[in-house]
Amino acid sequence: MKTAILIGAVAGPLLASAQLHALAKDAGLLYFGTAVSPSDSNDGAYYRLSNDIKNFGQYTPDNAQKWDATEPSRGRFTYGQADSIVNRAISNKMLMRCHTLVWYSQLPGWVSSGSWTKDTMTSVMQTHISNVMGHFKGKCYAWDVVNEALEDDGTYRNNPFLKALGDSYFALSFKFAAAADPSTKLYYNDYNLEYFPVKADGAVRIAKLVQAAGVPIHGMGLQAHMTIGRTPSRENLTWTLNKYVALGLDVAYTELDVRIKNLPSNATGIQMQAKEYADIVGSCLDVPRCVGITVWGFGDAHSWIPQTFPGAGEACLFDRNSKPKPAFSSVSALLASASGKRPPWNTAASTAVAAVTKPAAATPTAA
Repeated sequence: MKTAILIGAVAGPLLASAQLHALAKDAGLLYFGTAVSPSDSNDGAYYRLSNDIKNFGQYTPDNAQKWDATEPSRGRFTYGQADSIVNRAISNKMLMRCHTLVWYSQLPGWVSSGSWTKDTMTSVMQTHISNVMGHFKGKCYAWDVVNEALEDDGTYRNNPFLKALGDSYFALSFKFAAAADPSTKLYYNDYNLEYFPVKADGAVRIAKLVQAAGVPIHGMGLQAHMTIGRTPSRENLTWTLNKYVALGLDVAYTELDVRIKNLPSNATGIQMQAKEYADIVGSCLDVPRCVGITVWGFGDAHSWIPQTFPGAGEACLFDRNSKPKPAFSSVSALLASASGKRPPWNTAASTAVAAVTKPAAATPTAA
């Protein structure tokens, strides 16, 4: 019933005119953004919508800044694809969330298969971070410095960095990033933090390790790759965000999508998706240090979900023809209803630290 009311509130005039970034700013967030790719230009309607500053005020490159794209062979750096996205953002006067520096996946073979000592891995990491961040210095609002370093049980994921350096690689990564561009916000980024409290606690442990080393860490990125029927409640999501706020960190949803597990979808699934999108965005509105929302990306025609999760899909706010779905309507209505009710996100707002009180409801498990 609540979902139907929410969607009904924006059916008609608002459905055609609601614009996510403008509404998010009015609701006190810094941005509503999307992941983008250089190949977006091959789809005219999608590309035009991705350049609409009133709908999207921030970009994240989906793959163009990852290690295999930026340093495919040792010491040889390539930035053409990433530059095309950054230049689009600058032209559109959008923010950039840059992504990502130290990640176990999409590593070139020379890194993933190398035989590394503590000293050689330290040198390789410093060289990579310094060069990539140096190239984009002053152009990135934030960087995902370390990405997906945890298993779902909260233990450290096995990767070349952990093998060579142990858990010291977290602080080293942030140390090198802070030196390369002192003006940017530095984030740890991971998925399933919303689902598994033990993994959420692992991210707390990483943040504390970095802080204990006297190295800057500014934010926690929660990817929010969700499945309908398994998305935690707004209350539980808010509780998880506040775990990181209690450490003095900003928080953001960095890769949001809500997939429908079994296709073709039906009316019940579509309505459930709309409600769960609104719950996620609502939890960000509930937390003064939640900076913004990034969807991964915004249209079903360009979603990564069907390839990664066969049989699932339709995870985005817009359909395959770049037309808004009920989830778009529910998010737009929620943001519109929150206009003026939260102070604009800024340094003063970001100093607020909420009490971390675990809600009574249990957090559901991921699919």
